Amino acid sequence: MVNVSNEPLFEKKLGKIKDVAFKLRIKKQIEKIIENPEIGKPMRHSRKGTREVYIPPYRLSYAYIRDVDEIIFLDLYHKDEQ
Repeated sequence: MVNVSNEPLFEKKLGKIKDVAFKLRIKKQIEKIIENPEIGKPMRHSRKGTREVYIPPYRLSYAYIRDVDEIIFLDLYHKDEQ
């Protein structure tokens, strides 16, 4: 079973979202990530070791640590903020 944890920044940004439909889309993507942690696009360079899933117009950033079977949700940001 995969252990799941959240960074405080992720929880803060998720709490600010008021759109119920968008929160539901985020929840569905999180469930997909938990089922298969390697579905996200692997990042390179300074963000190596993290993965991202695109939820228009936002990106959900997470880290999957295979050795301890843990997923850490890092950030939810607008694609223009990269």
